[in-house]
Amino acid sequence: MPLSQKLRAYLQLMRPANIVTAIADILAGAAASGAILLIISGETTGGNESYLINLLWLVAATLGLYGGGVVFNDVFDAKLDQEERPERPISCGDVSVTEGAVLGGVLLAGGILSTMLVSVESSIIAVAVAACALLYDAWGKHQLIFGPINMGLCRGGNLLLGISLVPAAITDYWYLSLIPIVYIAAITMVSRGEVHGENRSALWGGAGLYAIVILALATLAIREQRGWVAYVILALFASQIYPPLIKAIRHTQPQLIGKAVKAGVISLIILNAVFASIFASGLFGLLVLLLLPLSIGLARYFAVT
Repeated sequence: MPLSQKLRAYLQLMRPANIVTAIADILAGAAASGAILLIISGETTGGNESYLINLLWLVAATLGLYGGGVVFNDVFDAKLDQEERPERPISCGDVSVTEGAVLGGVLLAGGILSTMLVSVESSIIAVAVAACALLYDAWGKHQLIFGPINMGLCRGGNLLLGISLVPAAITDYWYLSLIPIVYIAAITMVSRGEVHGENRSALWGGAGLYAIVILALATLAIREQRGWVAYVILALFASQIYPPLIKAIRHTQPQLIGKAVKAGVISLIILNAVFASIFASGLFGLLVLLLLPLSIGLARYFAVT
């Protein structure tokens, strides 16, 4: 197999478009921690450490943690994907199960090691995220109730990893991780019918959880009083996640459900932009939002689900 084809197969396993959304998690968490405001103001040091350098290490960490998690998803589903997702790299033979496991292990280990250069708190969170990802891949995804919660814990932990840029902020803002937990649980519920369709009740459940997330974000925006940009981005968020979901509810066709899932995953960037605009500034929220076209562009070449 040509090297370029092999590299593309590895990238496909890592879901590049999704990884961009994980980077947005870190930036949103960093905004909530207060570090972004310190960086913007020029106060870039906390003790002997640079917030900016540590932020880059956390971005590197999420590349490994998220990438490793989705690679192991395909490793554990190798046999099932031969029937349901024959186009995936392991299913079609471009990457062996062993190669996938090695890649996933290296990525997860690299993610954890990167956090060791930041703080003990960051390392603990990274280990927990890696453990949750492996639990989901191996067992959690097959559980009706725990599965969505398990996947949500991975994403909530990723936001918490960003907050750990200022360890003391974890105590004050840990509850923010509940929002992505609920949101990812909603996406996971929606995705239940992506292969076979006919999961209208789960789709309605996802729509309800989306509403809870929007209400929570609006409440945060009102409480923090950061300006109108947060509300505009929040409106954009709602406009991106609901139309494809409503269409999927009406017709419950696998391809429409897949589009609703894809919209939900990509819109994680918009959700994080709302966080960024609430806890840092409207301008920083818009900067995070610039990750959206990058993720959409990557989604044209690499599968999201």
